[in-house]
Amino acid sequence: MPLPPAPTKRAALLSPDAHDAPARSSHGRNGRRSSDRRTEETRSDGPQPLELFDRHAAEGGGSIEAPPVPKVRALAPSPAPTAPSRSQIESRPAPAPAAPQNAARAKRSKPNGPAKLFVLDTNVLLHDPMCLFRFEEHDIFLPMIVLEELDGHKKGTTEVARNGRQTSRTLDALAGTQGADIAKGLKLDSTGHRESGGKLFFQTAPLDYSLPTSLPQGKADNQILGVVQALRDLYAQDAPGRPKQEVVLVSKDINMRVKARALGLAADDYQNDKTLEDGDLLYSGSLALPADFWTRQSKTIESWQSGSSTFYRISGPIVPNLYINQFVYFEAPGEPSMYARVTEIRDKTAVLKTLKDYGSIKNAVWGVNTRNREQNFAMNLLMDPEVDFVTLTGTAGTGKTLMALASGLTQVLDDRRYTEIIMTRATVSVGEDIGFLPGTEEEKMGPWMGALDDNLEFLAKGDSGGAGEWGRAATNELIRSRIKIKSMNFMRGRTFLNKYVIIDEAQNLTPKQMKTLVTRAGPGTKIICMGNLAQIDTPYLTEGSSGLTFAVDKFKGWPHSGHITLARGERSRLADFASDVL
Repeated sequence: MPLPPAPTKRAALLSPDAHDAPARSSHGRNGRRSSDRRTEETRSDGPQPLELFDRHAAEGGGSIEAPPVPKVRALAPSPAPTAPSRSQIESRPAPAPAAPQNAARAKRSKPNGPAKLFVLDTNVLLHDPMCLFRFEEHDIFLPMIVLEELDGHKKGTTEVARNGRQTSRTLDALAGTQGADIAKGLKLDSTGHRESGGKLFFQTAPLDYSLPTSLPQGKADNQILGVVQALRDLYAQDAPGRPKQEVVLVSKDINMRVKARALGLAADDYQNDKTLEDGDLLYSGSLALPADFWTRQSKTIESWQSGSSTFYRISGPIVPNLYINQFVYFEAPGEPSMYARVTEIRDKTAVLKTLKDYGSIKNAVWGVNTRNREQNFAMNLLMDPEVDFVTLTGTAGTGKTLMALASGLTQVLDDRRYTEIIMTRATVSVGEDIGFLPGTEEEKMGPWMGALDDNLEFLAKGDSGGAGEWGRAATNELIRSRIKIKSMNFMRGRTFLNKYVIIDEAQNLTPKQMKTLVTRAGPGTKIICMGNLAQIDTPYLTEGSSGLTFAVDKFKGWPHSGHITLARGERSRLADFASDVL
């Protein structure tokens, strides 16, 4: 049945019969036929009953009385001060198929609770230029000192400077819209961001406030605190044309929030940049099958052989919890173990494909064998030509860089699947900066690539075998000729064709930087992102807001990507013990 056309008339301009049309339905077959006939007539005229009812209720229309229809409860929007009562909603008959979309739209446009007034610190705007549109129905206030600080950060080529310029352009676009009035507030949805229902206010007049004498009055942070205090007192009571609002300071600066709370002001961190609230909720890429998996599923499992792999088609309650390219394993005492990857999910069934065992000597990759379950999962992703994007997380010593390099060298030199390996990393130092470095781009990146040199030394030693000193030198030269070290600062605008790209220390990237790097991939390119979320050195980044967490969460379930969290270190017993106790 085709969808009804969009409404062409306002509810206030229609006749009363159109408003009452949904209420005339009754129980029984004749009632349904008459209701269907009236529905077709309404469709031919333009608007549909649900759209009329929603707009009529939003404009303060009267109630509609009819026998209740319980099936319409799922279409009811969330309760709000202006929403119709439950009895009014339940009294409507089931509308056309477009009704769930209208109900969802009504739910988004009718927020719960009063709107708040958020005062933004400068570091929030410099951290996320789009933060102005992420506060839903709430209003935003920018003190004048914030605009002054934005002006001071607009010069340069750093990420902070780019964000400052983007924020300034956004503010200019909002102020330049037709009918914009700064005194009454700028509508945040005027530039196309329909999810923003609030207004943007600037400090257009001086505000009276009194801070403790121990806080220097000339410091920018203290001036912002003074503005928050003045706004809190101003919006504490209702006034003509200005309702009572709660004023909250939003800042990425922890000390700023502590000082605000010490003064009795409401303060909060900027949370919209976080992909996950808790790092423990991050998708791990693997799932342990329950101990009674075979006994409960034995009647619904199909299996077949294709080449060296065995396929299983399963069904049951576990299927909705699976993702494409997720690894599942079954380990139980006294029973054979199974390690497989989800290759297909259709309706209520999933297809599992057994893995290649890279722990065996005959399946060694550039002389490297996997030593545990998670490493074998990761190697299956790294060696699969159908997987274009791989993310690896884990503590130090879990073998992320070694496996990525070994699989890259095999596919570049042996299989000729890619032309060369490109390796880069976020140049964020742990301690003090050592200053400017001489030489070319690759020479400047040399000090940051100690992990590359260590792993290449191990790989070259294992590959050359007993070839002697000349053989090892030739192998090292061959490997070096196929590995390019690039800086992330010059990645914008590039396109990699048939490359094997390794991004190390990806936990120090912001989501925007991660997007910039991943979108460099051209046809035939594979990208591997590696990092340890417990070793983030970038200011204002946490486990929940890291670009690596962002990529893992957004790519899960895509047929051409995979992720594995490496759980056990294989570097040495000293490194394993240190990572546990230190």
